[in-house]
Amino acid sequence: MAATAGELMSIVLITCSGLSNVGRLTEQVGRQVLTRRPGRVEWIRAQAGPEAIAEAVADASRVLVLDGCEDCCGSCKAGEAGVEPSIRLMATELGIVKDGRAEVRYDEIETVTRAVIAALEAP
Repeated sequence: MAATAGELMSIVLITCSGLSNVGRLTEQVGRQVLTRRPGRVEWIRAQAGPEAIAEAVADASRVLVLDGCEDCCGSCKAGEAGVEPSIRLMATELGIVKDGRAEVRYDEIETVTRAVIAALEAP
């Protein structure tokens, strides 16, 4: 469904929310996107499950899935919900190294947040 003139697009961001640094990173990016684009984006964690994801995207004009790594947890949960994302990004493809023991760094949050916002604002 496309937004009409004067109407804001309904955008849903699905993040993987895994246990590794890149999974935790996607969750922190979700918070940053909500803060920087208030009222424009709805965020749901993949761990909410297929039913919750399907409900969240029911009226969305665009869906972006942010996976942390090649495990594609967010994309898999979206698929289980019957959701085909408009956009898919992966933290590891944006230069973030997966390390289960590493802490998430601010510069990593900023890098991925900027990529998500750029993807959402692209025509």
